[in-house]
Amino acid sequence: MQDEHTALDIVQDSMMKLAEKYSDHPAEEYPMLFQRILQNTIRDFYRRQKVRSIWTTLLSALGASRENENEDFDPLETLEVAPESQSIETPHRQLERSQLVGLIEEGVQKLPPRQREAFLLRYWEELDVAQTAAVMGCSEGSVKTHCFRASNALEAFLKSKGIEP
Repeated sequence: MQDEHTALDIVQDSMMKLAEKYSDHPAEEYPMLFQRILQNTIRDFYRRQKVRSIWTTLLSALGASRENENEDFDPLETLEVAPESQSIETPHRQLERSQLVGLIEEGVQKLPPRQREAFLLRYWEELDVAQTAAVMGCSEGSVKTHCFRASNALEAFLKSKGIEP
């Protein structure tokens, strides 16, 4: 999480949920309950957040992942936000983008848990490979592999819905 204040708000919300819903549980269950509540609160935060320009950039990068089958290649690290993505959009374009975001969210939910976790940490929370590996408790190579496979699976899902990157 890049914004410290947002991170603190999420932790506080998680603590409140733990206190409100599980105060009658034994104290030894609190660490595991809190961890699960915190994970869910983070997921909920990101589901609500509208990061449309990142998803549009993601779609253009998915095609590049097929061209280079090297798992160390990370197309999203090479991209910049397009200047036109910061301009005012027409209602038609906003609707298209909203529908596209919905499809991407659906595709992300269909990913296997470890791929989804790596993908969201890398591209949604904008953690680098080393930070993602530390959070997931795995090697940097595993993070790269999970992200590569997630990108390919998401690309295939979008193509099955008629969306070409």
